[in-house]
Amino acid sequence: MNYELEGIKAAFIDLDGTLYLGNNPIVGVNDFLDRLTKRGIKKYYLSNNSSRSKKDYITKLANFQIEVLESEILLSTDDLLGWLKSNDYSNTFTVGTKSMCEMLEENGINTNSNNPEIIVLGYDTEINYEKLTKSSIFLHNGVPLVASHPDTVCPSPEGGLPDVGAFLALFEATTGAKPVHICGKPNPEMLNHKIREIGLEPNQVAMIGDRLYTDMEMANRVGCLSVLVLSGEATEDDANNSPQKIDVMVDSVDNLIQSESTQ
Repeated sequence: MNYELEGIKAAFIDLDGTLYLGNNPIVGVNDFLDRLTKRGIKKYYLSNNSSRSKKDYITKLANFQIEVLESEILLSTDDLLGWLKSNDYSNTFTVGTKSMCEMLEENGINTNSNNPEIIVLGYDTEINYEKLTKSSIFLHNGVPLVASHPDTVCPSPEGGLPDVGAFLALFEATTGAKPVHICGKPNPEMLNHKIREIGLEPNQVAMIGDRLYTDMEMANRVGCLSVLVLSGEATEDDANNSPQKIDVMVDSVDNLIQSESTQ
């Protein structure tokens, strides 16, 4: 297994469950990121968690002494925005946090339409019954549904918390509606456009994350090195029983790049 990430020029790193759990950084995360820098490996940060904006993530990571630029953060909301624009949707009713709605509004998307073209479902940590009621009525009336990502749970130190996949199950049970599209990981284009932008090939890139059905599946679909960490959602048993190809499996990012050599 390529624990030293030999031949890798850029690392795409998941956030929740990989660099931190809730408000607790994974032990050794800063040393790992320093080792990437010393090796000259570019760092990009990915999350399907659409409850936060890029500015929110910059602030959160700064609390862990991790400094990042907006251009280094890739969110499922970015993928969602691209999908909405490519399909000419601008009037939505969005079930999402204030931060998510602000990010959509800044890009020309109405998030609180009384006559929406589509329902947008994000990881809404501010969800309430009014939002569920309005969305259900719209869905009963045939308005289509799009989701920011497929994650069923959001990892936390206390265990998995309800995420978009759980909300999708609620809406399907209530209205029978299924999403016409689900954005975010494992959509390979979420990585491919950045890989092309920085002029690399997939075999020069690593995807590091804690989920089999998003992080590892996306790595496999892109054709890059798949690195599973067991610090978040997936367990070793999950990995052993998964159809996803896992090139490297470690307890946490702290187990990666331990030698003193440089590329």
